Amino acid sequence: MIFIIGQQPLHLHFVLPVNRLFMSSPIRPHFFSDEPARSRLLSQLWDYQLRDRYISPEAIRTLAEEHHLSEIEVEGVASFYHFFHQEPAGKHTIYINNSIISELKGYERIRETFERETGARLGTTDPSGMFGLYKTPCIGLSDHEPAALIDFYPFTNLNALKVKDIIHKLKQGLLPEEICDAPDDHIRFTPAENHTIFFAPYERGAALRKLHELSPDGVIENLRISELAGRGGAFFPTWKKWNTCRNYKDTTKYIICNADEGEPGTFKDRVLLSNQPGSVFEGMIIAGYTVGAAYGIIYLRGEYRWLAGKLQQEIEAFREAGLLGTNISGINGFDFDIRLEIGAGAYVCGEETAMLESMEGKRGEPRTKWFYPVEKGYLQHPTVVNNVETFGAVARLIQMGTFEYLKRGIPGSPGTKLISISGDCMYPGLYEIEWGMTIAELLEHCGAENPYYIQVSGPSGESVSIKEKFRRISMLDLMAQKDIRCGGSFMIFNKSRDIVHILRNYSSFFKHESCGVCTPCRAGNFIIQRKLDRLEHGLADMDDLKELREWSRILKTTSRCGLGKTATNAIIQSIEKFPDYFKTRLAGIDNSMYRKFDEEAAITEYERYKP
Repeated sequence: MIFIIGQQPLHLHFVLPVNRLFMSSPIRPHFFSDEPARSRLLSQLWDYQLRDRYISPEAIRTLAEEHHLSEIEVEGVASFYHFFHQEPAGKHTIYINNSIISELKGYERIRETFERETGARLGTTDPSGMFGLYKTPCIGLSDHEPAALIDFYPFTNLNALKVKDIIHKLKQGLLPEEICDAPDDHIRFTPAENHTIFFAPYERGAALRKLHELSPDGVIENLRISELAGRGGAFFPTWKKWNTCRNYKDTTKYIICNADEGEPGTFKDRVLLSNQPGSVFEGMIIAGYTVGAAYGIIYLRGEYRWLAGKLQQEIEAFREAGLLGTNISGINGFDFDIRLEIGAGAYVCGEETAMLESMEGKRGEPRTKWFYPVEKGYLQHPTVVNNVETFGAVARLIQMGTFEYLKRGIPGSPGTKLISISGDCMYPGLYEIEWGMTIAELLEHCGAENPYYIQVSGPSGESVSIKEKFRRISMLDLMAQKDIRCGGSFMIFNKSRDIVHILRNYSSFFKHESCGVCTPCRAGNFIIQRKLDRLEHGLADMDDLKELREWSRILKTTSRCGLGKTATNAIIQSIEKFPDYFKTRLAGIDNSMYRKFDEEAAITEYERYKP
């Protein structure tokens, strides 16, 4: 049974380069020679981590001297990021994904097998120092779970036999890049009547040639008429952001592509960058032309480091074709270039100001919003920040024309949307849909298996009951419509799944990923997880639910960034939408089947009061 409407599945295969191009610092072209030295700190830390498998005290000392910083400050930067270790992390460093989709697909069996075959306990290296074994949140492979990264190469659809074979080969001296299996990034679904936008045939430079007919004002007008909104989840009108940046007078401006999609369950940017990085680059170049910027930077999440070689090759191809550098595409005076920056494992860096701090060689902590990036962004210069899908959409819109673009979607929500689908369904993968499709239609296309609870846009998004399946997916005002906005993913769970266990996984993720700057977020996420522990063990009462709501209100009103403000979305919405289910989870004579002995709490209580 194939759920494809309008055309055959698109199979766009990507073969990993068998080399170590991406193991060195990303190339910085001469355009970026004036950047302050500290902006290289993240790349330099990566060099030490990849060479030595940890950041040694000597490395900290060397970098501190080079950048005229204290050792404490450099260590503070290194310790902020998940992928930088201050103890040796093994000749081969293994990261197992422990997101909720991975858990439901067999994470525990995979963990046990890795521990047995490597001799390393989770969070340590084995006695020989050959293997370091660590867990990490979502690695952007939810459609291929269980999955892992070994030396930052992907290994997907794991089972015990496959893990055993992988470790055996590594012990025999084979390299991860020789035996890894890159995801088969075919597109599961595109709109009928050839209405695909993102995956239409692509010709390098086709969108840029349209700039000969369009002034910067013309680009802004096309974006305004098309109603193209940012695809990172906030849906801010793209033309307004670009026009505001364009109006600031500064000789130096930046275009930043936020490729740090760390939301569990989301992998749409991975597929787009794997299949068609050129359209993303062209969108960035068009932004540079429109706002008067000469510098473009792609902030690629560390989990996608294996894509860096391919992206760098495409950048070089653009330069050779005259589409990057000076007088781009034959337009006199239009100079623009792109470089890569690779993150190091920090979900909070998906927040645009935290990402800018990271790019400047600092801890990735969100800035206080005195200024928006369009006024004072990277290095305090006007900066446009959009995500991968937004830049890809811009390039396609300019290429096909606004009139053609408006034929897709529905009034108020024109165009198409990329959605990552995973969980309890027959056909996980990337779906391109026209705005206006109902949840029920999307569930049918992906072969959802007895869906009951759906998490839209990741743990920070909206929890949906199957009773809401006739809601449309659109960009319309949520206060006036019953439509649902989708930032980019559907995680589908059937009725056999324990909702409290799912929520506890989300809570653990937010607790781990909080930068710790805001006390309510730092302490609140810890307390929230403890409340969910009580629910999971059948020990909670109505007061616990009340306190969950109170902590949610505190986090939403006092957190500096979106992590704290949205960390409890799924919890509160689930309590509201599944009231009967939560009644069965409260302590009482009717739910003895859920009640468990809370060993951790008992030990804590004993330690507190023991003689």
